[in-house]
Amino acid sequence: MKDKHSESNQDRRSFLKTTAKGTAGIIAASMFPTIVPSSVFGKSAPSNKINIGQIGFGRIGSSHDLPEVIKNEAAHVIAVADLDKNRLAKGKVWIEKKYAERTGKENYLEVKTYDDYHELLARKDIDAVIISTPDHWHAQPAMEAAVAGKHIYMQKPTSLTIKEGRQMADMIKKKGVIFQLGSQQRSISPWPQFKRTCELVRNGRIGKLKKVYVGLPGDPSGGSTAKMEVPANLNYNMWLGSTPEVFYTLDRVHSQTDINDRPGWLRLEQFGAGMITGWGSHHLDIAHWGMDTELTGPIEVEGKATFPAQGSGLWDVHGDFMVNAKYANGVEMEIGGTNPNGVKFEGTEGWIFVSRGNVGVTASDPGAAAAAKENKAFYASDPKILGSVIQANEIHLYESPEQHQNWIESIQSGKQTISHAEIAHRSCSACLLAHTAMKLQRKLKWDPKKEQFIGDKEANAMLSRPQRAPFGTNYVKG
Repeated sequence: MKDKHSESNQDRRSFLKTTAKGTAGIIAASMFPTIVPSSVFGKSAPSNKINIGQIGFGRIGSSHDLPEVIKNEAAHVIAVADLDKNRLAKGKVWIEKKYAERTGKENYLEVKTYDDYHELLARKDIDAVIISTPDHWHAQPAMEAAVAGKHIYMQKPTSLTIKEGRQMADMIKKKGVIFQLGSQQRSISPWPQFKRTCELVRNGRIGKLKKVYVGLPGDPSGGSTAKMEVPANLNYNMWLGSTPEVFYTLDRVHSQTDINDRPGWLRLEQFGAGMITGWGSHHLDIAHWGMDTELTGPIEVEGKATFPAQGSGLWDVHGDFMVNAKYANGVEMEIGGTNPNGVKFEGTEGWIFVSRGNVGVTASDPGAAAAAKENKAFYASDPKILGSVIQANEIHLYESPEQHQNWIESIQSGKQTISHAEIAHRSCSACLLAHTAMKLQRKLKWDPKKEQFIGDKEANAMLSRPQRAPFGTNYVKG
């Protein structure tokens, strides 16, 4: 039974004002000739559903992004794309089951499946997409979605390189679509302590801010280097995307049996930078929020790190590390595994520490055991600081009820999200700068306006990577 909402064009409503823009010449109208985009009907249309396509049905998509989006009555997930056909089939069943449970109608919805997300983006009746893919497959589909006029919720980090991130942020601004990064520590649910901390810091409750300490673990070495046959259900060439062609082995990609298992690509520099971007995107984002540096970056960065020795296995991202950065406002930042997992703001009159408490990391992430012992999610040098009242005439930061909900509401209203593309790019950039410092192990000077290292050709060469055609952000036109 087909979904009644996608079949009846006259019943639909879209809150999108820009969806129809920028798609001409990119997507062939003949692919779906009978489908009329919901934006045609405007706010006066009778239906209030936002049609959404899910790109990537893995650990994060199945356990976090989809469950949160589907809670919202305005959201209507009608399609899923994944280049692993087993996961694609699971995604279809999962979404249909959720809607059946919510509506009490067993055949309420028939979710369409695509093993190439470009076909999903070509659907004129899809208003928005959720991108829950590996890190090296973030910036390109986000840019392509923007060109297609789709609003975007994307998992962090924004990009594999600073150049990619800048390309993505610029394209999203150009196309005028609503973008939200999955930096959910900013939202009230489930962790209100992060916003509260940043408001207290921004309003001077610890005096003048001097230093920020960020605690992040490293990754272990290991992983099998045995060459294996590519599973028949996986489009491995496309999975590699813009990165170099290398042989398939299970520990390079993801589990073929457990969708919730931590995937091997998280531990490989070919696909990301390790925990500095994986969890750093969360914590450095909060640091920037409290520092009032959301739209800039450091001016100096210096770092050290251990990396797996040759012959120790497949995985090669950083282990233990320490990075020091300095910002133009004089605030210094220390990032490393010797600090507790979280963010500590230190001022002239006290300090505040904030974290997720005993849910500091997911169960399969490095540092999970240590985080489970840390029950204090919000504490200060003086408990009175935490109870301080923010007055009406003081700084009140953007309040988001929940990250996905904020995205849906922003699509409806046209208001900017709490983690829009430029903020998202800057938090990721700071992480990538830290990673560059780890690799070069010397002090680097950075110009946050030009987004270039000052007088350092070797460091500037690391702002981008070669892209394997036909994949990559360099090939996205619009």
